[in-house]
Parts: sequence; structure tokens; C-alpha cells
Amino acid sequence: MPYPITPVVQEQPTGCGIAACAALAGVSYSESRRIANGLGIYAEDQALWSDTEYVTRLLRAQGLDAQPPAPFSTWEQLPERALLAIRWRLEHGRPFWHWVVFARDQGNACVLDSKRSLKHNLRTDFWRMQPKWFMVVSTTHRQEPPQ
Repeated sequence: MPYPITPVVQEQPTGCGIAACAALAGVSYSESRRIANGLGIYAEDQALWSDTEYVTRLLRAQGLDAQPPAPFSTWEQLPERALLAIRWRLEHGRPFWHWVVFARDQGNACVLDSKRSLKHNLRTDFWRMQPKWFMVVSTTHRQEPPQ
């Protein structure tokens, strides 16, 4: 089933947030990484996958807007586009998670998972994923990314 949003595979082991933003913005991983780095956001920074501020700033720089996190309840209640926190865990008292994108188009839903080792980055095995929370993502006015 075709989707107007394409999965982006992360090029760095900890680049799931950059890849998720790239998929939502419709750009390559390297372009999203270039924009992120220009904002002082780097995949190696653990805050990228333990804080929502970095992806919110990166999305904004790519003309998108993210609402504050809301608790996940059911797949059916998710909006057309959302960032999801899956594989949520505590390490030394600090929360960590893996960023993925939820997309629904014409009644078809999927999760775009940027993990490089997956055979298929477009997932529909919802029963395997256990989201902790989500952030609604929507289009804002287009901005020129930082140079």
C-alpha cells in the first residue's frame, strides 16, 4: 500500500530523532542532519533521545510544528502524523526512547522506523510496539533552514 511519506533510515546509531524529522519533512537524512547540526543538535547527544526539545526545534526549522507530548492510549486515536516514543526505558534515572513516525493516509496506518537493521522500515506490526506517548506533528509556514 503506497504512502505519501517515505521512511528515512538513520545513518548514525543514535540518529533516530534526526531520521524521524527527515521523514516528516520529506528530506534526506543528510539534509536533516545538516540542519540539526546548524542548530547545535547532534545525534551523539543523548538529549536527542531523552528530551523532546531537540526534535521540536528541528521540526520547526523544517517548517513543521510539534505539539507537547500526550500519553498514548490507542492506535486508532492517533492523528494523521505523529512522533512516537517507543522502547521507552529508564537508565540511571533518565528516560530514553526510540523515535518513530506514525502516519495515516486514506485509512491506512503505518509506523516509519529508521532503525538500519530492520528488513522493512515501514512497519504495521503495531502489537509489537508499545508507545509511551506521542507528539502531533503538523505543517506550519515554511522557513528557510539555517545555513
